[in-house]
Amino acid sequence: MTMQYRQLGKSGIKVSALSFGAWVTFGKQIGDPVARKLLHAAYDAGINFFDNAESYADGQAEVVMGAILKKSGWRRSSYLVSSKVFFGNVGDRPNEEGLSRKHVVEACHEALRRLQVDYLDFYYCHRPDPTVPIEESCRAMHDLIAQGKVLYWGTSEWSASQIEAAHAVCDHLGLHHPQMEQPQYNLFHRARVEKEYAQLYRSPGLGTTIWSPLASGLLTGKYNKGVPKGTRLNVPGLEWLREDLLKKPGVEKRMAAVPRLAAVAKGLGTTLPCLAVAWCLKNPNISTVILGASRVEQLRENLGALDLLDALTPQVMRQLDDISAPIAD
Repeated sequence: MTMQYRQLGKSGIKVSALSFGAWVTFGKQIGDPVARKLLHAAYDAGINFFDNAESYADGQAEVVMGAILKKSGWRRSSYLVSSKVFFGNVGDRPNEEGLSRKHVVEACHEALRRLQVDYLDFYYCHRPDPTVPIEESCRAMHDLIAQGKVLYWGTSEWSASQIEAAHAVCDHLGLHHPQMEQPQYNLFHRARVEKEYAQLYRSPGLGTTIWSPLASGLLTGKYNKGVPKGTRLNVPGLEWLREDLLKKPGVEKRMAAVPRLAAVAKGLGTTLPCLAVAWCLKNPNISTVILGASRVEQLRENLGALDLLDALTPQVMRQLDDISAPIAD
């Protein structure tokens, strides 16, 4: 397995085709020693982007990651680290969440402290905030870049029209533009990345750092007969994820499709998770696929997706589309 590196949209930065994220694992599902092994295994495999957010495990995910990065001895120039702002983590006072200038700036300072770095490579607006003028959020991000605290800013789960509005504001005011979007993308969740954002890849040149390539575990097959103990859907505090995944419309059809997808994987001599990740990577508009894992063995299995890309011929891709596209969001 040789890591690939891809341009992040039209920016000058290169990201590893596979990256590693701390969502629902660091500070919650796994202990610090396992987190350290995962981060080091990822880095040793050539991964250069580590994804995080203020809200992951109420900030503890950044604390855990920051301690590992601090002790790693890795050159700061050899890796990229992110945070995201919107949901907050310290309380429910009015200005402790959202995309106001106050929260955007304060959350950045807190992320820098938790991650023990001097700057964030990527800083995302984790969701759109209709209560805050978009000019205010864009200018706050611009100022953080001007101060050297952030290198690139982006969005997560914004609509195409909201991203276009941000670019229009930045054009008008002469501000640093958002460079990337972090949307969900997998065999069962496709429309936004494949259709809604289609024009944005050409202009302004949108980079994508996609999350949930395995549909929160649905594309592993482990939930076809219930929710096994020790899986993330049984982690206290993640009941909302369990409800969202297993109670959403169409889940029965998706569950039924999993064995058919697994049969395709078996025919290629690989596993369904590896196939699902490789399928995401085949999309030329995907800059990087964020992996999540609670065991090093899981991570290494998913890293094998890079070796599978040549096997995903147009015929195989059509086969996967025939199974998944009719039942995808």
